[in-house]
Amino acid sequence: MKKSPKTKGGKSVQAGFGVDAKQEQRLAFLGALAGGLAHEIRNPLSTLNVNLQLLQEEWADDPTPKGKKTYQKILILLRETRRMEETLDDFLKFAGRHVLQLEPTDINSLIDDILTFIREEIAQKNIRILKYYEPSLPELDLDGKLMKQALLNIMINARQAMPEGGELIVKTRLADTQVELEFTDTGLGMTPDVREKIFNVYYSTKKTGTGLGLPTARRIIEEHNGSISVQSEVGKGSCFIIRLPIKVKS
Repeated sequence: MKKSPKTKGGKSVQAGFGVDAKQEQRLAFLGALAGGLAHEIRNPLSTLNVNLQLLQEEWADDPTPKGKKTYQKILILLRETRRMEETLDDFLKFAGRHVLQLEPTDINSLIDDILTFIREEIAQKNIRILKYYEPSLPELDLDGKLMKQALLNIMINARQAMPEGGELIVKTRLADTQVELEFTDTGLGMTPDVREKIFNVYYSTKKTGTGLGLPTARRIIEEHNGSISVQSEVGKGSCFIIRLPIKVKS
């Protein structure tokens, strides 16, 4: 695949390493559709959200039965509007066309940045983080922003799988010309049927999920010439295994 001109601090590479021609055409179509959705839906949705917040403030202190009932209806509309915004954001992240900005990256440090970002929320959920990093791993050619998004989606999935708390175990190791990452949770686990579907677009076992977090993670990982797989057992937890090449070929 032809390289784009080098950029400061790294190089730009057109994404699409891990997808076939048919899927690449589909993603291109989705990318074009996403641009139209952003223009046609986001602006009126934002206007709706702002006005609902104003109505929420207006009715918040009304002590009458009608006022309380109206206030509850506004809260429901606000929740649904925010859910629509979240769905739109996730769709744009999944369907948008990526141009990888590859730079040599310390994967251990990148994971630590994500863990620092979610540490407080994880602690509130009574989840303990255990880290087992192989020291002195070779640097990987990564788009750091996109890879953080992918790994964050996996960690969010792990957090949601442990509603009663547990452990999130993170491991890194060298495996020939690849680096392997493991994210293991001690949560609910998955049946074989669910495990087969979790990377399908819009599939979710959660009431508030958009079903795009894990498909987006897989797409980003495959665009880096990597792979992702999962092992799981009901009642014991799940383990996501990611394999990333040390050098991404274009």
